[in-house]
Amino acid sequence: MIKMKRFFIKMGGIMLMQAVMFCQIASAQSITLKNNSSINRNNEVVSIPWSQVIAKYAALDTNALVITQGFNKKMISYQFEYQGNTTIQNLLVEVSIPAKSAIQIQLSKGKRPVFETKTYCRFIPERKDDFAWENDKIAHRMYGKALEATPKENAYGTDVWSKRTPKMILNLWYSTNKYHEDNGTGLDYYHVGYFLGAGDIAPILKDSIWFPKNYTRWKVLDNGPLRSSFILYYDSWNVDGTATTVSKQISLDAGSQLSKVIATYDYTGSQALPLAIGISRRAEAGAMMLNEQKGILGYWEPTHGKDGIDGTIGVACIMPHTENKMSLQKGHLLATVSTNAHTPFTYYKGAAWNKMGDIHSAEEWFHYLEIFETALQNPIVIQ
Repeated sequence: MIKMKRFFIKMGGIMLMQAVMFCQIASAQSITLKNNSSINRNNEVVSIPWSQVIAKYAALDTNALVITQGFNKKMISYQFEYQGNTTIQNLLVEVSIPAKSAIQIQLSKGKRPVFETKTYCRFIPERKDDFAWENDKIAHRMYGKALEATPKENAYGTDVWSKRTPKMILNLWYSTNKYHEDNGTGLDYYHVGYFLGAGDIAPILKDSIWFPKNYTRWKVLDNGPLRSSFILYYDSWNVDGTATTVSKQISLDAGSQLSKVIATYDYTGSQALPLAIGISRRAEAGAMMLNEQKGILGYWEPTHGKDGIDGTIGVACIMPHTENKMSLQKGHLLATVSTNAHTPFTYYKGAAWNKMGDIHSAEEWFHYLEIFETALQNPIVIQ
């Protein structure tokens, strides 16, 4: 009996100590992140408004900040997001949160870590004004004005670079100029041409897509390690008799197959502008997903190269919170939406390559897109 009492006293002491430790953590500089959805959120980049952080913890030193999780003080990767401003706009953290669960992260003073670069973007003047961006999953590029002088090479839409390494490869590929063959890190075989490519956007009127040609100016807003973002600006062009301009703000998070796009069209008039968001369709058979209800446009391309040596690319667009009509026309899988002048329109576009090793089939690709859409509808709750 005495031994049992000692056992319960000991266990009670341990539980009390754990409760005290939890209270100490809870009362420290902490933030609770809650996943109310029915899906696991693995290595997701969560954006926390910096104004809310400093309103609660005004004494935080941004030059000496360490972010950890749990009793074992697991280090959390983070980034200050400026969005092109001189002051911090958001605190980005990379976390994993199981379905219907919450985690608590702690902010403390310490030597600020150097985190692995998982996203990167830059202007490529040495390759006719390309603008390229990548993360640890996929890479893309858009074409600049200089390429219009070479019609045989020119293209309008979004390009895909199929990479098979989580490391950043843009500078390597451009420096060697041998990215049309697989050197162990991937290759570029995606064909864009005078199409929308991998999810670009353009006005559609009178049964025609009115392409703006290639971008002429650019601005980097943030550049890793967890999120890279930039804006591409296009010169005015004629859209069925109306002078129109567009800017496209694009961002890509670590671990994501899809980039976020905010397209803003400026033109005279109050009428709504119909827009086509499209994916280039190949002549050979491929698997397609046109889900108007969820706003998911998915494509698993035909396998490419002799004996399938180049592998298979999956491409997709997701248009959340908007009515859209999907169809197969003009060499594309198309989603037709609309916007008004000066009104930002947000959607997501991206790709996956089966040789990267994460997604191997149309079924897996379409499942990923459904999970992505579910996450968009259920953002992480910040307390």
